[in-house]
Amino acid sequence: MKLLRSLFPWILLAVALFILPIILDDFRLNLFGRYFSLAITALAIDLIWGYTGLLSLGQGIFFALGGYAVAMYLMLNTPSEAGGNGIPKFFENYGVAELPFFWQPFWSPVVTLIALWLIPAIIAGLVGYLIFRNRIKGVYFSIITQAALMVFYHFFNGQQKLINGTNGLKTSTTELFGQLVGSPSLQEWLYRLTVVLLPVAFLICRYFTSGRFGDALIAIRDDELRLRFTGYNPVPFKTIVFIVAGALCGISGALYTVQSGIVSPQYMTISMSIEMVIWVAVGGRGTLIGPIIGAVLVNYLRSLVSEALPEMWLFVQGALFIFVVVLMPDGIYGWFKNGGFSRLLAAFGFATKTATYPQLDQDPGVLEEMSSTSGTKKL
Repeated sequence: MKLLRSLFPWILLAVALFILPIILDDFRLNLFGRYFSLAITALAIDLIWGYTGLLSLGQGIFFALGGYAVAMYLMLNTPSEAGGNGIPKFFENYGVAELPFFWQPFWSPVVTLIALWLIPAIIAGLVGYLIFRNRIKGVYFSIITQAALMVFYHFFNGQQKLINGTNGLKTSTTELFGQLVGSPSLQEWLYRLTVVLLPVAFLICRYFTSGRFGDALIAIRDDELRLRFTGYNPVPFKTIVFIVAGALCGISGALYTVQSGIVSPQYMTISMSIEMVIWVAVGGRGTLIGPIIGAVLVNYLRSLVSEALPEMWLFVQGALFIFVVVLMPDGIYGWFKNGGFSRLLAAFGFATKTATYPQLDQDPGVLEEMSSTSGTKKL
């Protein structure tokens, strides 16, 4: 049983990598590719919230920055997207004749691959350090990250001349490796890439949550003041974790952008960042596996409900979150891990019998103790 439990995640990975592309059509495969890319963001949030106790409501910033980085590269390197002056066509709509300076580095694929995680990591490091060094935590940390999210959202929303503002940057009509990004063949390749990167992100998070560093994160979550009294400074730990989470969100945003076909400031809305937290809560925070389950399950359920009853999804999402918080506070994975089925059966009067020592009455040690006890009583 223990061996099966350890192999189970890798069995699921093999199924996702080799079986799903065969049994699913192009549309469903693309949806699951998006789900798995969003699962990387869920892992990042679990790293900072589940293990460190930092409820960030601003991860949409880093998610969107990764998406914009890859979208800018694709638009610059697609001849059909270029206007008369050789730059993306949307610039002509606003009378821009020269490519803005911050677009220039994204001609290079190497710079783009570095920037899509490095830029979010740098911004996360700056924001995190300024917050943590001032010992801001708890609900105030959540409020500040949400405020930062709104600042970025309104800034990107208003930059029509520079990044096409509210319209965003479309990637489905761009080209990569000589193929349309939106073509089924390239989308399948991107799906497989996402499936491979997901366990890599999982192992990165596992690395930071194990050993002494992981113990320090849990100590920060459970009693930061006590950790300070032992001589540890929690600021570097929290800053490093926030940087890693920002970088993972950037990678996730890039993968999601090329599979959804567009990136826009809508990725930085409050509702989007709250949904990210819901995935982790539903799956089970502080488990790493739980957030992956939560992200895939909630988004798949969203697709099913939206196809049947589009206007009902928000009600279903709210009910699901309340149900999990009230009845399954450890999330779906935590519920299964802590004997969820046994507790469910017990609630209906089918409690399982407690395992006892076999043939207890025949154990020599027990018989000797019983005989000595009975002899003492006779005296």
